[in-house]
Amino acid sequence: MEQHRPGKQSPGEQSNAKHSDSRNEGEGNKTAAREYDEAQRRFIDSGKVDEKAREAERALKTQRRELERAEAIGKSHESKEDPEISRKY
Repeated sequence: MEQHRPGKQSPGEQSNAKHSDSRNEGEGNKTAAREYDEAQRRFIDSGKVDEKAREAERALKTQRRELERAEAIGKSHESKEDPEISRKY
């Protein structure tokens, strides 16, 4: 079995280097944050912000009840205390 030497990648590290797009960056994924920021910048630069804001305003006027219902459903799923904490065995 070959020993790992400084400056030389192990086979697993070589594999990860080939697939760097799939590596887990953990909490605070910088790649995803950068891609999101770039997408937002492209959207702003596209000149469609005002158009999309008007679309959202129209949706609020015509779909208010449906949107409020969806919001209520989402809020009903809020975390509650774990029932196992106070369970009597």
